[in-house]
Amino acid sequence: MSNSANAPKSLREQQYQFAAHLRDPDNKPAPSAIEDRRMAIYRNLFINNVTAFLKQSFPITSATMGDERWKMLIRDYYRDHRSHSPLFPDMPKEFLEYLAAERAHGRRTDEQDDPPFLYELAHYEWAETGLALASEPEPDPALNPEGDLLADYPVVSSLTWLLSYNYPVNEIGVTHQPEEPAPQALLFLLYRNSEHKVRFLKLNTVSARLFELLDTSQPLTGRDALERIAAELQHSDPAAVVRSGEAIMTEWRGRGILLGTLATTR
Repeated sequence: MSNSANAPKSLREQQYQFAAHLRDPDNKPAPSAIEDRRMAIYRNLFINNVTAFLKQSFPITSATMGDERWKMLIRDYYRDHRSHSPLFPDMPKEFLEYLAAERAHGRRTDEQDDPPFLYELAHYEWAETGLALASEPEPDPALNPEGDLLADYPVVSSLTWLLSYNYPVNEIGVTHQPEEPAPQALLFLLYRNSEHKVRFLKLNTVSARLFELLDTSQPLTGRDALERIAAELQHSDPAAVVRSGEAIMTEWRGRGILLGTLATTR
């Protein structure tokens, strides 16, 4: 019987070695049974597919980085990140998780060259695709699409996300790469309408606060939410805040951001 130290590796062990080499060919040896010419085909195929797919998913981010820095970034992601999903459509989200939870810790010197807006710009680019792929919610049979937005509880579509960025992500490009955050956070509503189109809507701090108050597990009537905002602002004319807010909610309902209302007396 042969010594166990000289026994051939199991298929599982060979697969792990094969995958480790593909992720990190500079430090992880390839299986000895596979000639390097064949391994080179796999090395190039895998990393090139990932690089091209993420470049397509993040065209502005990759352009601002430039080809060399982008390839280095993807190589680091490919080597270091342990994905939770094997599906290609999930890869952009996995890349974002890498940027937020791993890349942001600055474990390597090359990360010092990352633009300060890297994660926010990538998130801004991903959000549109992420919402487009989100599952359609089950409709509430008690929902009244034409309900009273002031007297009843406005219902926010689950296909609407409130986004906040410190950098002007909607303006960043190859020729405009800010080194400092904007004076105020940029606020957007990202929503998917009834035609399954994803749209961005820029908000101010007051309209963002209205959305926050409506998008909670403890419902407020539209009037209660607006009167709370008027009190927070110490506004001299609360009725004007209510009128203005009602117009905003009416517009949101037309866009599909608000689906309608639920009665307060259910």
